[in-house]
Amino acid sequence: MFKALVVEKGEDGKTSASVEEIGEDRLPEGDVTVAVEYSTVNYKDGLCIGPGGGLVRTYPHVPGIDFAGTVEASDDDRYKPGDKVVLTGWRVGEMHWGGYAQKARVKADWLVPLPDGLDTRTAMAVGTAGFTAMLAVMALEDHGIKDGPVLVTGAAGGVGSVATAILSKLGYEVAAVTGRPETEDYLRGLGASQIVAREEINETTKRPLEGETWGGCVDAVGGAMLARVLGQMQYGASVAAVGLAGGAGLPATVIPFLLRGVNLLGIDSVMQPYDNRLRAWERIASDLPMETLETMIQPATLTDLPQLGADILKGQVKGRVVVDVNA
Repeated sequence: MFKALVVEKGEDGKTSASVEEIGEDRLPEGDVTVAVEYSTVNYKDGLCIGPGGGLVRTYPHVPGIDFAGTVEASDDDRYKPGDKVVLTGWRVGEMHWGGYAQKARVKADWLVPLPDGLDTRTAMAVGTAGFTAMLAVMALEDHGIKDGPVLVTGAAGGVGSVATAILSKLGYEVAAVTGRPETEDYLRGLGASQIVAREEINETTKRPLEGETWGGCVDAVGGAMLARVLGQMQYGASVAAVGLAGGAGLPATVIPFLLRGVNLLGIDSVMQPYDNRLRAWERIASDLPMETLETMIQPATLTDLPQLGADILKGQVKGRVVVDVNA
């Protein structure tokens, strides 16, 4: 028997989540059984713990879209008992039972060996959000980051926090957008040299182009803010779009693309090919300042997850939540 956060759905359509003791025979099919050590909390997790957001199809369900732990049993030659592994994406925690449990069973193809320099706790301090941030930085680098500040929207959130820390360590001037003035000291501690109030950049404008301000952008907000940012990018600069906290619509024109050659780069972390996953995790191990990462961490346990799931949907979670599933 082991502990898991189990989400049930009643006849009235409402969901409830609680920590239960369940048997290993209830785990889904897979090649590798992992003794989970740590997980984390992402926006999708908030949906899956709570209303579902259309992500969860069958109940009862164990959420947790990422985890790190130790292989306990394997039917695949690539992994053996004792190997340290990390998992992000592949609809785990949505379609497939995930990391909010002391055991998980998954396909071997979904796993990545834990990179040298990281332990399982650190890997989940990074988690899906940090992995996504690294993919965004890599995409900006591949297209060329211009001189001048790199803008990070939603900077106090999980993706934004890690992106800010990575870009700062790489030597870029970072402008951090936040709607929470109380996070200014936190963001400057991550390496942000400029704080941009959300209200300064969150409104649409009739002008399709403004001054060429930003040399690159990691955008976790979308919506009106992304539309505004596109018109402020330097010639040939790129925006890596990673989220839609501000809405899925994009009230923009094509003018920034046609007259300034701006690139809008979509970042998907769920179905990334294995080789690019390895590249991103190796870059995380080398380019994310671990002492800075430590300042982002909020510790949690399985019993904290229902409240944390509700909090993250309200934008009330700062930095990185690390869930010790054995605590």
